[in-house]
Amino acid sequence: MTAADTELCPTVDLIFPLSGRFLPRDHAQALKDALCRAWPWLEAEPLAGVQGIKLVPGLEPQAMLSGRAKLLLRLSRQRANELINANAIDLEVAGQALRLDVPHVRELVAHTTLYAFHVAATDADEVAFMASVTQALSGLGVGGERVCGKRQQLTLASGVVPTFSLMLHGLAPEPSLHLQRHGIGPHRLLGCGIFIPHKSAAAV
Repeated sequence: MTAADTELCPTVDLIFPLSGRFLPRDHAQALKDALCRAWPWLEAEPLAGVQGIKLVPGLEPQAMLSGRAKLLLRLSRQRANELINANAIDLEVAGQALRLDVPHVRELVAHTTLYAFHVAATDADEVAFMASVTQALSGLGVGGERVCGKRQQLTLASGVVPTFSLMLHGLAPEPSLHLQRHGIGPHRLLGCGIFIPHKSAAAV
């Protein structure tokens, strides 16, 4: 994969530095709602996705926002170009103030190991989940080794959605980029099915 090939990828990541104090640990629905209020076109944008915000570890329902916290928004290059020169934007997420500062573009780069913090499942059955993963990856023409990780859940307006973390490794360059662009499963704006490069299987 050459630099020229990467630059032509029609999908990129916009990385927004964040300013704020607290967010609910289970903030996926509230964050999606706030982003769609700010950019009404977002929900209809093909392949748009959000990477969940990392919070300071703990057990409290309200978590502190790390000083290095960022929001990753995966978008078409055209939409990213519309936002790259925009001013900082203030959001309200579940009653908490959150500022998205001016973003920068990060190109999608082929990587042999990819990791998703959440991939939506129909239930808590890991065997059934991995069968659905195999079917989805086959449809995308993506091979590689699969490692199922931690079972979690997201609280949505429509109810609770079980998720699993998932790592794939041994990916060739083209399938790696294809998977990053398309992801797998529903709820991309809730942080599901968004794959990012990772160094090892330790995250799972």
